[in-house]
Amino acid sequence: MSEQSLPADALPEYAERVLDVAELIPPGRVMTYGDVAEWLEEGGPRQVGRVMALYGGTVPWWRVVRADGMLLLGHELEALGHYRAEGTPLKEASRASEGHLPRVDMKRARWDGGGRTEGHT
Repeated sequence: MSEQSLPADALPEYAERVLDVAELIPPGRVMTYGDVAEWLEEGGPRQVGRVMALYGGTVPWWRVVRADGMLLLGHELEALGHYRAEGTPLKEASRASEGHLPRVDMKRARWDGGGRTEGHT
């Protein structure tokens, strides 16, 4: 059975695990796609990105980001609204940057899991 033909309430096990990690990330903090894969000790950034693209709408998707802090293409304004509401550290864009949109300040916003190990597989 392909991922697209799964019933709405059934997710592949890896996808469930990725979404569980996304739900652990506190408001105002982020993890990269690679951080999530490292936390799970399985897959990589592309696999996590695929899960988030297919199933991420049910979790705080804006808290799983690219390593460079760029806002998710096509969802920039929605993500920016979430970041501002949650107090996520941002780097304001320079006037020369395309679109003048800020980036997530990865040095200040990145979450390492806070030492939590329960649920870590």
